[in-house]
Amino acid sequence: MMEQQEDGRRKREMAAATAGEAQVVVLECVAGSSKAEEWGGGGGVVQEGDVVEAVRVGRGGSGAAVLEAPFKGGRAALHKAMHAAFKRGDTSVEVRVRGGSELQACILPHSGGGSGSGSAAGGGGKKQYVLRSLHDPNYVLGFVDRLESECLLLQGTRSTRVASALSRAQLQDGYVAYPWEKKMRDSLRMPNSSSYLSMLVLPKALDLNSCRYESFEDTLARANAWLYSSQVSGIPIEFMNVQSEALLTKISGETASATVNSGSLSDLSNVTNATLYGFEDYHGVDIGVVKAARLWYSSIAEEMLLEIPLEEGDTRLGFAISRTEEGFIFISSVVDNDKEYEAPSTRSGLRDLFNQAREASKLLVISRVSNEKVLPWMISSSGAIRCFDTISLSQKLSLHRLAVRPIQLHLLMWEKPSGPVERIIRSPKLPPQSEIPQVPWNLIESIEPRVDVEEDYVGDLSFRLDDPSVGSSWV
Repeated sequence: MMEQQEDGRRKREMAAATAGEAQVVVLECVAGSSKAEEWGGGGGVVQEGDVVEAVRVGRGGSGAAVLEAPFKGGRAALHKAMHAAFKRGDTSVEVRVRGGSELQACILPHSGGGSGSGSAAGGGGKKQYVLRSLHDPNYVLGFVDRLESECLLLQGTRSTRVASALSRAQLQDGYVAYPWEKKMRDSLRMPNSSSYLSMLVLPKALDLNSCRYESFEDTLARANAWLYSSQVSGIPIEFMNVQSEALLTKISGETASATVNSGSLSDLSNVTNATLYGFEDYHGVDIGVVKAARLWYSSIAEEMLLEIPLEEGDTRLGFAISRTEEGFIFISSVVDNDKEYEAPSTRSGLRDLFNQAREASKLLVISRVSNEKVLPWMISSSGAIRCFDTISLSQKLSLHRLAVRPIQLHLLMWEKPSGPVERIIRSPKLPPQSEIPQVPWNLIESIEPRVDVEEDYVGDLSFRLDDPSVGSSWV
């Protein structure tokens, strides 16, 4: 296409030479501006298609050159002068066009492509130069050889030039620096830790070798059952979203032959509800894809930070922790008979929170300890729930007491805080008592050994059972 245009231009030049029409050097727009005067000709601004009458290259020193039309050699002569000025570091240029308008600009090299000798960006393999306006750095022009009759085509009308520039305009992208450390420290409720909560549910395996799995619908049903059971147990969480999540694994033998397909369109419909499918990579290795379900949930009223201050002489923290069947750790008991010497749980307001939570038929669930999440995070293909152990957590809390270092607990809330800690949890407006689902204490998992009440506070770690069906770790 470009070659055809160049041939047509050369033919017009030959015809013009025969008719006596002279060639002139005109300005050609390389990069347009968004300012209105660049398109409308206001304010004495030079325009694309203006005929060049004089060019001053340099600031006026010994190397400065003043070239006037007609230019011997045309555009090539002007480029030679600009090349010499650019090499000596004198890039100042003044251009006067027909009609009296002037352009003050600087010389800069241009790497744009072009195939014709008459193009401002062309010229074979030689270094090319353009002019950047000092009035508007976005306005870039170049010199080009044209016939006077062609100048009108370059100039055109304002509407056609703007429409042409609009069709050629392209949006540019790039990278910007971002202060991640500062944002993660200052903008998050828990510095450097997200508030997104999720549970990964793997498909149930149908054999010991995990070669066959239940359908994806079964996986979604298990995720739904876990969420609903958690809510019934008194966990203050609500559903946000659920999505499929692909996990790569290596397969072989019968599993590979049964799952790796040819990739035809007819096989795509079978993948929709399948939890294991495969493909063969470039090296001939069979890769399996296990489709799990990622359940996203959140606290009904976000998380609240409760700090438990410790003092020298504290012999116990004054509360016990247990774990539900769904894997959540919660405060199961708090001491009440500490009038002579207040336990840390009383000083911090934890006892009042616990009592008000029980009145609201909710569990006081611990979501983080020292900003580390202690929530369940995965349901395996065997059905077991990956969660944290209450014994090891009790030991860590006891070590805080021995080191006299304050404990930071984050609790899942169901009402937004509205006052001091002791009044943070207020009983919500609930339906009649007969319609309220009571906390199913029989769902609480007990893994700690049963001990006598008299041994509650023996050693650094002790245990107590308030209810025959509840196992609690006292600290």
